[in-house]
Order: sequence, then C-alpha cells, then structure tokens
Amino acid sequence: MDTSDSQIVFDDTGKCEYCQNYYSNILPNWHTDERGAREIQAQIDRIKRDGEGKPFDCLIGLSGGVDSSYLVYIAKEKFGLRPLLYHVDAGWNSQEAVNNIEKLVDGLNLDLFTEVINWPEMRDLQLSFFKAGVPHLDTPQDHAFFAGLYNFAAKNKVKYILTGANFSTECVREPLEWHYHASDLRQLHDIQNRFGTRKLKSFPTAGILKFKLFYRFVKGVRVVKPLNYIPFFKEAAMDELVERFGWQRYPHKHYESRFTRFYEGFWLRKKFGYDKRRAHFSSLILTGQLARDDALVKIAQSPYSDEQVRQDFEFISTKLGIEQSELQAMLDGPNRTFRDFKNIMPIMDLGAKVLRALGIQRAIIR
Repeated sequence: MDTSDSQIVFDDTGKCEYCQNYYSNILPNWHTDERGAREIQAQIDRIKRDGEGKPFDCLIGLSGGVDSSYLVYIAKEKFGLRPLLYHVDAGWNSQEAVNNIEKLVDGLNLDLFTEVINWPEMRDLQLSFFKAGVPHLDTPQDHAFFAGLYNFAAKNKVKYILTGANFSTECVREPLEWHYHASDLRQLHDIQNRFGTRKLKSFPTAGILKFKLFYRFVKGVRVVKPLNYIPFFKEAAMDELVERFGWQRYPHKHYESRFTRFYEGFWLRKKFGYDKRRAHFSSLILTGQLARDDALVKIAQSPYSDEQVRQDFEFISTKLGIEQSELQAMLDGPNRTFRDFKNIMPIMDLGAKVLRALGIQRAIIR
C-alpha cells in the first residue's frame, strides 16, 4: 500500500498501519493448524446436525472465482457437507466464470440456484453510479450479490451461509475512499434517486441492519468462513481446481466479472488513481505468497492492454445502452466520494468499533 490511500499512517520505521494490524491483530488470532481444524470441525458438525432431514445443510454463494470455487470444493469433498450453490447473474459474467461454475456443479454433483437480476433495473442503477462520479462503481453488483444471498437464506430458512472471505488473500482491505460499503442501502437509494430513471422494484436489497441484526438474531442465519481455519494458498488452490475440474484461471482477483475487470483494471486507475492490486498484493506479501519485489514489478505493469481497454470500453458502453462519448464524458467528469451522498457511516463506525472490541473484526476498515 502507498499514499494513494490518503489516510495511511506509517510508523518511525516506515511500516504502515496495515502491516502493524496484520502482525498485532490478525496473525495472533488466525489459526490454520490443529486448533483451527478443531474449531472448524465443531462448526461443520453443528451444520450437519442442524441439516439432518433437509435437502441441503448450507448455502454457498458461487461467483466462479478462486475463493468461492475452492470453498465449494472443500465443503463437499473435505467436510462432507451438502451445500446448495447460489449464484447471482447480474449480466456481467465472463465466459471463464460461467465455465467454472458449470464444471464445479457437474464435477461435484451439486444443485445450483441462479438468481437473474432484472437487467433494465441493473443497467439503470449502474448508470446512476457512473453519473454520480464515485469510485465504488461495483456497489450495484456487490449489493445484489450479498442481498440476494441473505434474502434467499432467510426466505428458505437456511441457517448457515458459507463464504469464501479469508485472511489469506484479504488481510489488507481496500480503503473506504476506494471502495465504500456496498451494504449502505441509504446511499444506494440516494444515488439512484438523484441520477436514476426508474424505481428498483425487483432489485434485491438488504441494508446492513437487516442482514447484520435481523437476519442473524431473528432469522438465525449464521455466516461461517471455513477458509480462515485451513491452510489456503491462492496458487495452490487454483492448481488443485485446475487439476480436479479443468477450472479456468483468470488474470487478477475479481476478474471473473467482465464489468469488475473493466472497473478495477481501467476505470478506477484512470479516473481516481486507485489500483486495487495494491491491497490484493499486500495481502499476498504479508501471508508469504508473493515477494515484495515481484509485486512491485507486477504493479508497474498495466493489467489491461490498450486493445483490451478499447474493446471493453466499446462493450461496456453498448451493454449499458449509451454512446462511447457519454461514457468518456463520465470518465472525464468531476470525481466525488461516498461523503457527497447520504450514508450511514456513523452507524458503520460504531459497529466497527464494537466488533473490534469483541475481537470479531480484525482487518482495518476505514
């Protein structure tokens, strides 16, 4: 990480707060040894007991990326669970993502439920975020993904959601000025009300209070993160998926979505000077999966060729139903932040402080 995170703090030795937090708060409490195995096995046993007599015992959101794909694999093969796979089609799946999902479903003989988002609503909401000039353009997709997953679990009385969230590749989180909380429903509605042209009638929504409090304490939905309890190394996981299922690799984290590839690989870097690979590579450096010198070489290289940019610029414009000149005008337009729109940051800050005090939240989010 560097000063493209405007709030970053370095100590007298030049060590940044992300590194300090990793060594002080994450690493001492992150157990992938026998202790971790015992802890996750206890949770797995509980999931199996509660799922007896039911067609499936847990729900897993599957994007086709490495984290969720590997989670599905070990849930079935290592832990013997009977998950129902859940996928949100927001209109931007890459062919690699589609192929990976199909190969896992067929290879593991699992059932898949796909929720297809109403495209006119999705398109209008994404255009609203473009017009707003904020860096968190992926909020419409991200919100649809987690809201759809939680809503489905609550509606169908699924008690356990397994997620691919993990410290191994995500111990350094993107600063909020780069990627604001997708769960802030107040902000999503404010941006849509200002710039949108239609009401969101079927688009899945769930505010943070709903999925953090109502779904958890009233509906009894629990989130389990198995990858935090086992040795999980990105390259080894991908190798195993390739060998076992013929799984297809993709260049960078989150590039299983064609929109996210364009947004992270080009738009965010060009318009705001934010490169999410800094956070991704920093996580891999801290967890011993990438040498810092190698990361510096990678970060100096563009993740996107000029020809890819040209092709995707045309593709994104066409799919959103606008001229390339309109998309270019939004790229050249004024930059704004989440603070320029209604938000629930005071509640978020309070919740983060409580979670950190309880030892539940360990990564820096600010």
